[in-house]
Formats: sequence, C-alpha cells, structure tokens
Amino acid sequence: MAAGLQESTNAVEISIPNSKFDDDGRVKRTGTLMTASAHIITAVIGSGVLSLAWAIAQLGWIAGITILVIFSIITWFTSTLLADSYRSPTTGSRNYTYVDVVKAHLGGTKYTFCGLAQYGNFVGISIGYTITASISLAAIIRSNCFHKKGHDAGCHTTNNKFMIAFGVAEILLSQIPNFHELAGLSIIAAVMSFAYSLIGLGLSMAEIAGGHHPKTSLTGVTIGVDVTSSEKVWNSLQAIGNIAIAYTYSVVLVEIQDTLKSSPPENQVMKKASFVGVSVTTVFYMLCGTLGYAAFGNKAPGNFLTGFGFYEPFWLIDIGNICIVVHLVGAYQVFCQPIYHLVEKWCSQRWPESKFLTKEYGVRIPLCGVLNVNVFRLVWRTAYVTLTTVIAMIFPFFNSVLSLLGATSFWPLTVYFPIEMFISRAKIKRCSFTWIWLKLLSMVCLIISLIVAAASIQGLIKDLRSFKPFSSVS
Repeated sequence: MAAGLQESTNAVEISIPNSKFDDDGRVKRTGTLMTASAHIITAVIGSGVLSLAWAIAQLGWIAGITILVIFSIITWFTSTLLADSYRSPTTGSRNYTYVDVVKAHLGGTKYTFCGLAQYGNFVGISIGYTITASISLAAIIRSNCFHKKGHDAGCHTTNNKFMIAFGVAEILLSQIPNFHELAGLSIIAAVMSFAYSLIGLGLSMAEIAGGHHPKTSLTGVTIGVDVTSSEKVWNSLQAIGNIAIAYTYSVVLVEIQDTLKSSPPENQVMKKASFVGVSVTTVFYMLCGTLGYAAFGNKAPGNFLTGFGFYEPFWLIDIGNICIVVHLVGAYQVFCQPIYHLVEKWCSQRWPESKFLTKEYGVRIPLCGVLNVNVFRLVWRTAYVTLTTVIAMIFPFFNSVLSLLGATSFWPLTVYFPIEMFISRAKIKRCSFTWIWLKLLSMVCLIISLIVAAASIQGLIKDLRSFKPFSSVS
C-alpha cells in the first residue's frame, strides 16, 4: 500500500501520466455520464414522487404544476453553477466534498454553515428514508390483509419492526467502503424508482379509465368542504416543501462528480448528467402528480401506494412497495457515504498509527468476491444506522418529515451556496444586473424555505398529538 502511495505521489510531482492514478494521486476514477445520471436519479426520484398527487391536491392544477416546473428549473440552473465549482478557482485542484468546494471558494463562516447544513441534512434524510421504507413494508402486510378481510378491516400494524429490519440491512450495506463502489447499487436503485413510479402511473390511469372522476380544482382542496382555512394554508406550504425535497440532490452533487473520469472534463459531464437527471425526474413527477390528482382528486392520500388510494390488484401494490424499499436501501447509502467519509477521514488524521482505524481485513463473500472490513468502520457505521433508526421510530411521520427536510436543505444547499460561489468565481460586480437578480432569486427561496419550515413544524406537532403507535402512519 505504501509503495502504491509513493508511486502515485511521484507521478503527480513529476507530472508523468500514470494509468492507475489520477492527477491528485488517488486511484483513477471510472465514473461516466451513465453512472452519474444513475446516482442522480437514485438521489432525486425518491418515494417523494408518491406524495406529489397529495401536493397538487393541496395547491391545485395551476399552482401545483407551476411550482413543479419552477423548482425543476431552479435545481437544474444551480446544479450547473455547482458543477463548475468542483475544482478550486486558483489552483485547479479537486474538491472531494461540498464542504471542500465552499471552503475553496468562500471560506470562513460560510464554510462552517455549509457543513452544518449539509451533514445535518444527511442525517435527516437517513431518518426520512427509514420511515418511508418501513411504511412501504407495513403497506405490503396491510395490502394482503385488506385483500383477505375486506377494505373495512382494521389491519393495523406497528412500523417499528420494519424500521429495525431496514436498519439491519443498512448496517450490512454500510460496510461498502466508499462512494466509488456504489455504482451497481445506484443503478439497481434507479431501476426500482422507475418501476414503482410506473406502477403508480399505471394504477392511476386504470382508475381514470375505469370512469372514476373525483372532484379536482384549479385551486386545490376546497375550504369548508375538504379542509378548514388554516389547514388549507398549512397543507399548501407543506406541499411546497414536498416538491422542494423531491428535486434535492445538491447535497451529494460534488461527491457524485468526484467519481467521474477526468476526461472529458468533469464539469461538462456533470452538467449533462444533471440535465438528464432533472429532465427525467420532471417528466415522471409531472405524470405522477397530475395523473394521481386526476385519479383521486382532492382526497388524494399522502402516499398513494401506502395510503391505499388503491387496494387492488393487491399483488401489484405489493410489487410497487417492494420496489420502493429496494430503491431506498440504495439511496440511503448514497446519502450516508459522505458522513461516513467525513468521520473516518477525521479519525484517521487524528490517530494515524491506530490499527483499529486503519487495518483492513479481507472477507470473502460468496458470489461477490472479497470485501475489505475495517473494525472501526464496522463499529461506527453500525452505531450511526442504529441511532437514525431509533430516531425514526420516535418520529414516524411521512409528509411532515418530508416537508421539513425539503425546507431546511433546499435554500442553503441548492440555491445559496451555488449562487454565492458563482458570484465569487465570476467576480460579478456588486449591484450589477446579474448580481441583483441572483441575490433576488436567493432571497425569494430563503423566504419560501422559512415559511415551509414553519408549516412543517406545525404539521409535526399535529401528527404527534394524534399519533397512535400501533397504526401504520402514511
């Protein structure tokens, strides 16, 4: 290992091309447009797609579709700015994480703020995915129960046992050493996201074709009929938060870009991958949201595969929920790897001589080859998954948690930092037209995020008051 590091260092120092290492001395990256697009689709098309019918029901045809389009454009635009920030503006050296990018361009307190926002969001996503996966697993049991006993049967079940099962699976998968070895898992997860989205679309179209035409509206749910005036306001704001998080992947954009080969230039490939990811996502979101709303109208459930907008065919609903779980198993790892890397890097630098931290043991796994296992990695990652699972068991609320995650992550990570780094890198003059409209965009998104965060907290309080521990929360 030492010889390999020395070889890579020498190659960098004397600028001699080396087929095994990149220009920073690390093992040569092999990521492509396809793998980057798969990572993005895995990160973006989460189970939040299944809440979009509910979101459009709260907002109505006009506002719902408009907000979907606006968030897709904002996400794509700021992702192109972030892709150009991967290499440092002065030295051209690589930055391996979002925090490193901000440090290279902005430094100071903004760097610290970015770290808190990004890694806090990773923890939140870990909790949210655990909740969502458990709801889908519980929905499989309930679907079979409804099929056997009728749609009016109680069929209640606790989600806790499913959260524990999901946590155990993530403990095992968390032993995958780093982001670069997740490509296969991301591709499988991306396929699963398409699968359950298509199932939801198919069931919605079947509902519409069957002559079921529930009440819909240009402005969404009706005050005094479906909801009270206060519920209309709070639910609409939560719906905006759900849409915001449905597009969020900036938190892992830099980490995904760091997997790409250096030729063609990483920023060019990442921009193309972002365009592919956001375009595919928007098409699916638009179809799922609009067809779901057309199928269920103002009574659209928060998640139409787990909230039982459909009961039959039960086996197809089961398959859709299995696909959700498989997708979330992979997506959880995509969002957790940066946290794992941060802690393990800090510890190895703090105690470089510790064998507990550095020694690898080869474990042969049938059909998979040899997996390098590190004792510290095993202990720390197991502790992290266990902690997020316990927190998820305490707050098992799908829509409110989803909305709060969107509110807290969208402005700082998707809008603010990409814009600030672009202004710094391009040396945009203060009070120029470009400076003003970029700052205005950032300010508007901040205001939206704060309002949605308040609505999400209100929703969590409401959920806590009405929480029944042995009902399947959806």
